[in-house]
Amino acid sequence: MAKWGKGDPRWIVEDRPDAKNVNNWHWIEKDASNWSKDRLKKILTEIVINSDLVHCKITEISKCNGDTFVSNRKAKLIVFYEWTIEAKWVGSLINNDTVMEGIIEILNFSEENNVKNTEINVHVETVTPESEILRNEIKRVGTEIIREQLSEYVTALKEEYSKDLILPTKNNLQYSDMKHFGIIKKTKKFEEISARNNEKQNVETCELRFTEAFKCTANEFFQAMTVKEIVEAFTQGNCVLQPVEGGKFELFDGNVQGYFTELVPHKTIKQKWRLRTWPNEHFSEVHIDINQKKEYTEISFSQYDVPKSEFENTIEGWKRFYWNSMKRNLGFGVPLF
Repeated sequence: MAKWGKGDPRWIVEDRPDAKNVNNWHWIEKDASNWSKDRLKKILTEIVINSDLVHCKITEISKCNGDTFVSNRKAKLIVFYEWTIEAKWVGSLINNDTVMEGIIEILNFSEENNVKNTEINVHVETVTPESEILRNEIKRVGTEIIREQLSEYVTALKEEYSKDLILPTKNNLQYSDMKHFGIIKKTKKFEEISARNNEKQNVETCELRFTEAFKCTANEFFQAMTVKEIVEAFTQGNCVLQPVEGGKFELFDGNVQGYFTELVPHKTIKQKWRLRTWPNEHFSEVHIDINQKKEYTEISFSQYDVPKSEFENTIEGWKRFYWNSMKRNLGFGVPLF
């Protein structure tokens, strides 16, 4: 049985040395807590609150407890954050030289709540009639200013900190953008080869049949087999892919090659399929029926005219380099959210 790094050249492409997240289809999570703490302290200590009644500024962040995590799953950015913050302030009434101090509390600041609903409480160190006027004015004017700064943090988290998590792709091709997939003019090159292949060979063959379940939708599985960027993500390498009837494909540095014979979006994929090491011009037939279940997608897989000598290697290849790789790299093996 083939092992990574000591692999069967009929299937294996060498591991990518850069471990690059091809087209953003791996699950990646980064702990942004330290970055967030520094950014929150910076933007909040820049706050100055002025009105016709008061002058106040935040001098120090005395408490900044929480976590932030940023994830990329299936090319979608997901942020999780929850923080409790206390800030020290000093201020005075416009017509009073007495300097007063206090604390501003920032509560329920998380991705579950709109920043506009973040709770802001203002406390004063010494309660007097003048300090109550100051406290109320700081809360009235300062709440909106603080929320604006928190919104700035969220924007920076998504656009600045996360810029290396979601990488630009060559294009945003979606299979649904391709029109009239029921009947498409076929590419003849591979079809003509297939018409001759088994007539010229005297190869003892066998069939493969099995079912496989994936934690994804039927649409997502269909795209994983027909959208170039997604195929490159789970195969971890470049590929040739023409997702039309008669269009060719080459995967794993050309070790897998063939062409599509039938495509019914989200339902059926049929291919003429071969390994490069098989007898010249010998193609098998692959039929994949895609069935959407309530909480998962099940495929019924059949492959005809597989050289008998390649039976075990072909089974292992589909399982390891297609299905398991999809589950690992595309998130098809984890529960749907």
